[in-house]
Amino acid sequence: MITESLQSLYNRDLNKLKTEIEAYQKEENIWKTDKNISNSAGNLCLHLIGNLNHFIGAQLGNTGYIRHRELEFSLKDIPQAELTEKIEATATMIDTVLSQLSDEDLKKEYPLVVFEDKMTTGYFLIHLVTHLDYHLGQINYHRRLLDI
Repeated sequence: MITESLQSLYNRDLNKLKTEIEAYQKEENIWKTDKNISNSAGNLCLHLIGNLNHFIGAQLGNTGYIRHRELEFSLKDIPQAELTEKIEATATMIDTVLSQLSDEDLKKEYPLVVFEDKMTTGYFLIHLVTHLDYHLGQINYHRRLLDI
């Protein structure tokens, strides 16, 4: 089933996100910006957590999560350990929600119009993995450039 593949990808990439956040040698560097790097790794991490909890948790899993997108980019200095706890909770939520979806559910229209056109739930879940990976790559470069 495709849901098992999606679960595997989300689990892999959220574990990598956790590893990246834990790899910072100086915790304060998680929140560092510099020149043309306008988003810190911490804010990108919060953005990913908010994005996934909103679009998967609240919309597909009815978790009751309420997103505050502006805080994903304005909050600062959240402890490294708290970020990793949020990542772990997000991974658990995704595993729970995706395990309840059938292949038929993936063919259904996603409950929100996020882009200009309607799309299937499966298509949007694939999009969300690519969004996660895009920002995961940014966090990796952020750490290697600014955690010095």
